[in-house]
Amino acid sequence: MPRAIQNVCVYCASSQQARPVFYQAAAELGQILAKAGISITHGGGGVGLMGAIADAALAAGGRVVGVLPEFMHELEWGHRGLSELILTADMHERKTRMLEDADAVIALPGGCGTLEELLEAITWKQLALHGKPIVMLNMAGYFDPLAAVLQRTIDEKFMRPEHSQMWTLVDQPADVLPAIENAPPWGPSARNLAAL
Repeated sequence: MPRAIQNVCVYCASSQQARPVFYQAAAELGQILAKAGISITHGGGGVGLMGAIADAALAAGGRVVGVLPEFMHELEWGHRGLSELILTADMHERKTRMLEDADAVIALPGGCGTLEELLEAITWKQLALHGKPIVMLNMAGYFDPLAAVLQRTIDEKFMRPEHSQMWTLVDQPADVLPAIENAPPWGPSARNLAAL
């Protein structure tokens, strides 16, 4: 039975210097999610991939919620046209807030901040603090090196083979929702796998 997905947490970059393929993928995903009636929660930024996914989703009638730390708001880094902007005291509260209301996590290409958010979501899933699907949009093979490192953690027995079921890589925006819907279940009993 397909999962009921109403809101997704999207991790993505604010860089304005990346290749066009990444912005195009973000915009396409924003349109797909909006047309499916799925709300997007992201980091609240107005430029880069964050801006591209938000602008495309909003233009298609979707809902986009930004979660932005106060200091970024003071620097005027926030998107000015979001459906809702939530201000947080710091980055830690931002990450918790973004993840807690989501039914799934989607990671688009990004820098250290995006990777840190993604790895934290994977870590929390490993500890069974959540069981939400995690999908990486692997445009242009962006996440291939990270996937290799994650596999290395399994090969070297820092994680179990079962942990590879915590995330899915897809190559195209159109593959994201099917990957979420078909993600293996990950319940509280998965905590038993955390210790090796």
